[in-house]
Amino acid sequence: MPDRPGLRPRHVAPLPLAALATEASLSVDAAARDVPVTGVTHDSRQVRPGDLYLALPGAVTHGARFAADAVRSGAVAVVTDPDGARLAGELPVPVLTADDPRAHMGAVAAAVYGHPDRDLMMLAVTGTNGKTTTSYLLESGLRAAGHTTGLIGTVETRVGDERVASIRTTPEATDVHALLAVMRERGVTACAMEVSSHAMVFGRVDGIVFDVAGFTNLTQDHLDFHTDLDDYFAAKARLFTPARTRRAAVVLADEYGRRLAAGAGVPTVTVLPAGADHPATAGAELRADWRVEHLGHTTVLAGPDGEKLELRVPLPGEFNVTNAALAVTMLVQAGVDAGDAARGVADCAGVPGRMERVVAPAPDKPGAPGTTPTDAPNAVVDFAHTPDAIQNVLRALHPAGRLIVVVGAGGDRDREKRPHMGQAAAAGADVVVVTDDNPRSEDPAAIRAAVVRGAQAVPAAERAEVLEVAGRREAIRAALRAATGAGDTVVVLGKGHEQGQEIAGVVQPFDDREVLREELRRWSAEFGAGAPGDSGQGENR
Repeated sequence: MPDRPGLRPRHVAPLPLAALATEASLSVDAAARDVPVTGVTHDSRQVRPGDLYLALPGAVTHGARFAADAVRSGAVAVVTDPDGARLAGELPVPVLTADDPRAHMGAVAAAVYGHPDRDLMMLAVTGTNGKTTTSYLLESGLRAAGHTTGLIGTVETRVGDERVASIRTTPEATDVHALLAVMRERGVTACAMEVSSHAMVFGRVDGIVFDVAGFTNLTQDHLDFHTDLDDYFAAKARLFTPARTRRAAVVLADEYGRRLAAGAGVPTVTVLPAGADHPATAGAELRADWRVEHLGHTTVLAGPDGEKLELRVPLPGEFNVTNAALAVTMLVQAGVDAGDAARGVADCAGVPGRMERVVAPAPDKPGAPGTTPTDAPNAVVDFAHTPDAIQNVLRALHPAGRLIVVVGAGGDRDREKRPHMGQAAAAGADVVVVTDDNPRSEDPAAIRAAVVRGAQAVPAAERAEVLEVAGRREAIRAALRAATGAGDTVVVLGKGHEQGQEIAGVVQPFDDREVLREELRRWSAEFGAGAPGDSGQGENR
C-alpha cells in the first residue's frame, strides 16, 4: 500500500538521468544520460509518466517483477540490484544497477525533487514514547511563530490545513521527499516530523539534514525487529550525527538519554524532567541546560542564563510536561523566540488518540455533541502500547473512584514486552480487562494469556482485578459495566487514533474512540440516571 497516495508535487523540473546518477553515485550509459526524470517511486502502482522506478528486493517478492508494469505506466528508467536486473529482463528504458538500491533511495529522491528540505525548517523527533505528542506540540509552536507548517507522523500527514491519514510513522524516502516538495510548493515554511528506528535502519530520512533533532526516551519496544535495547538505541542514535542534523535536544529521562547526550556528534542541549536526579554518565556530571521545575501550581522551564518560561501544558500527565519542555527547547534551538514557543505549545488543541477524552450524548439527546451524562464514567483513549507508556498513562489519571483499563498486545511484534504490559496495567489500575489489540497472524488467546500472566505476577495485595475478555468491543463494554458512575475512569489503551483492527491478515474497521462512544451511549441507556429501573442509587456492575 502506498504511504501517502496522491501527495506528489505538481511541478518538477526535469532532471537529466546523468545528473541524478551523479548525485546518487550511480553509473549510467552515455546513450541514456539525457533521459529526463520528473518523479521517483518505489511502488509500481504509483508510477507516473516521467518517473524513475526503484525496483527493490522485498520480504515477499522483488519489485523488479513489476518493472514492465512500471514502464507501461510511464517509468523512463529503473534502478535495481543485479538480481532485479535479471528478473526484469529486457526493458525499453535504461536500467541502472546497484548492490543495495535502497541505500540510494534518499539521494535519488532528494535530487529528483530539488532537495526540498533545504527550503524548510526541519524538526525531527525520535524516541520510544512521546514522538507523536511532541511533534504536534512543535507544530503548534511553529504556527505561533508565524510559520506555515507541515507535519509527518504516526497519525497523519499535514500540509498546511490539508490532512492525509498515515500508513506508517515515517514513510519511505521516495514519499518523504515528495511530501516535502509538496509542502514547499504550497508555501509551507517549517515541518515537524517523527522519525522511527525503522526509518533510520531503512534509510527513510536519507537525503535530509534536520535543523534540530529531539530525543524523548527509550524503553522496551520493537524487539521483534532489533536484537536488543542497545541495537534499538544505536538505530535512534544515528539521527544525532552531522550527516543527519545540525543541532540536538535530548531529554535526560533515562540512561539512553544520558548516553546520547554524552556522545552526540552535534551541538546538543539537554532537558531534565521534574523530579529527576541530577544525571551522571561514566562518572562525569552532565549539566542540564533546561530544567522543568514545579513552583506551587506553576510549572517553569528554567533555561541557561537564568531564563525562566512558564510552561502551560495542554495535556495531562507528567510525561506530557516533559514532551512540552522538549518541544519548547527544540523550537528555541531552531531560532523561535522562547516566549512564542511556550505560548504556541500551550495552545496545542490536543493530539488524536493521545490522552483523548471521549464523550457521548445523553440518551434523550442523540444529536447533541459533547454532552456526556453527568453520571457516566470518564472515558479516555490512549496509544500506550509499551510497559513504560502504560505506567505513565495510569499515573497521570486521578479518578475520584476506580481506574479501569482495557489493554492488549499486538501480534507478530515484540513478544517479550507482553507480560510486562500486563504487569504495568495490573499494578496501576483497579480493574484490568485484557483483550485483543491487533492479533495479526497470531492466535489472540495466546497473546492474551501472555498479558494475563504478567498481570497475575503482581502481588495479590497490590494487583488489580483481572478479567480476560475476547473481542475488543466486548472488552470495552465489560470495562464500562465494571464502572459504577462518574467517579470512575475507563481508559482504553493500545490503538489510540487507529481506525482498523488486523485479525488473521484482514484489517477490519475499528476505532476505539467511536466504539467507546457507542458503548457509553449504551451504558447511559441501561444504567444512567433516568434509565429504566434506575433507583438513583449507584450499584456495582
